[in-house]
Amino acid sequence: MRVARSLIAPVTGVIALLVVWEAAVRIFDIRRFVLLAPSAIVTELFDQPGAYWSNTLVTARHMLIGLTVSLMIALVVGSAMAASRFVEEAAQPVLVVILVTPWVAYMTSIVIWLDFGERPILFLVAFTTFPVFAFGVVGGMRSADPAARELLASVDASRWEVLWRLRLPSALPALFTTGRFAIALALAAAYFAEGSALEPRGLGVIGRRATTDQTGGAEVLWTTIFCTAALGIVGLAIVSIGERLLLRWHASQRT
Repeated sequence: MRVARSLIAPVTGVIALLVVWEAAVRIFDIRRFVLLAPSAIVTELFDQPGAYWSNTLVTARHMLIGLTVSLMIALVVGSAMAASRFVEEAAQPVLVVILVTPWVAYMTSIVIWLDFGERPILFLVAFTTFPVFAFGVVGGMRSADPAARELLASVDASRWEVLWRLRLPSALPALFTTGRFAIALALAAAYFAEGSALEPRGLGVIGRRATTDQTGGAEVLWTTIFCTAALGIVGLAIVSIGERLLLRWHASQRT
């Protein structure tokens, strides 16, 4: 019953959202570019399923590669920050600046620096999500059980053993939490960067082209938004499954 409820509840929420969305568009006669009805989006999606599927996979690849690079760098930097208060206090202002500065302001500079194509897209995704993971690593490693740290110190455990056996497992809950936010941030960065880096494929590319089309642009634009949202839902579902599998020992996963 618990598994059935965990599946039925999200589906019910999505269906309710789509019904309210469709009703609002029809009742208030909202213009297509402002808000397109879900029925029109589904029609557009079924008219060209191959095109949207292939471009969704491209955006998913950009998101996945960027997040992987970001996480690997954040583990190194976050470990150093967790081990030294001076390093943490020195790095925090830089991470905050990266996090709060809108990428719209410097995307053109990234494209000029790295040239058109995939490289500026992957860089922007990794660059914007790196602070999120870094803060998660620091907070998680700092939450390691003091008693466990004293036990490892009593047996003269090396720094690598403390990191591998205690600090990294302690950081996993925070990483899964920040990973959910990082996925949303990565999708937004990938969508925007694809439209700015003149990449030939990707949801952001066809979405940007649609903004200049006065005939069928609304359908294409809102369908790319729908596909991006669906990609984010799949990413969050994968994170939730990984969290349940890897954190069975953690109190957050107990019922």
